Amino acid sequence: MTSRGRRWFEALAGSTGANPGYPGSLLAADRELGGERVAYIGLAPDPGSRFPRASHGEVGLEEGWFGAKFVRSLIAADRNGTPRPIITVVDSKSQAYGRREELAGIHLAAAAVIAAFAEARMAGHPVIALIVGRAVSGSFLTLCGQANRILAFNDPEVLVHAMYKDAAARITRRSVAELDQLGERIVPMAYDIGSFAKLGGLHRLLDVALPDAPGPATLDQVQSALVEAIAAARSGPRDLSGRLESPGARELRRASLEVRRKMTEQWSEPGA
Repeated sequence: MTSRGRRWFEALAGSTGANPGYPGSLLAADRELGGERVAYIGLAPDPGSRFPRASHGEVGLEEGWFGAKFVRSLIAADRNGTPRPIITVVDSKSQAYGRREELAGIHLAAAAVIAAFAEARMAGHPVIALIVGRAVSGSFLTLCGQANRILAFNDPEVLVHAMYKDAAARITRRSVAELDQLGERIVPMAYDIGSFAKLGGLHRLLDVALPDAPGPATLDQVQSALVEAIAAARSGPRDLSGRLESPGARELRRASLEVRRKMTEQWSEPGA
């Protein structure tokens, strides 16, 4: 079960990402990039998973808890030195949907890894998300939501959204064709990565020649983009305010910006 995410993780990290005691779906390794050590984290299908609903690369219970454990180990190891960059290689279809996951608290496992990434970012670790495949629903929240910078391949197989079209069609009582038509007029409803980039959340959209086969030239291109993103993260604020300051965000997220302005204004009012 070789996914695009696993191929890119192994090419970038120079490792299978296997770690003793960790689930086979969680890939984690250190490697030099741009003259410093960086940590790579990714998910991949694991047919031997103890939780079948998480066997195809989803974010499940083990992925959340062990992911949080790994990130927190990096924070602890670098506490008295230079915080190393953390790069997530993202190709995960969603969170794991299952009765076991709900009973055992998948929301807590997801919150744990999200909190770990946020703590790492605020501690000075540049957190970079590289989306090479899918980042839908819980997989985007856990692997991308707390990143200082998000990069994505400009490729039809790359998808960032709250839910898949068939689910969105059922909930909104529309057909998939109708959703596609709405996406042509309403950017946040579109499913292509170009439309997502227009909203201002991406640091860079990468045109790679062979997204399924990371050869030397393509690998050099992506590594250069990662080095630049790390430098940009270090030179900018540690919070996520930059996502609202891009030209795309100022144009297409005007209502969100106005709501934030009014909330800040009212929060700061004397006696409020």
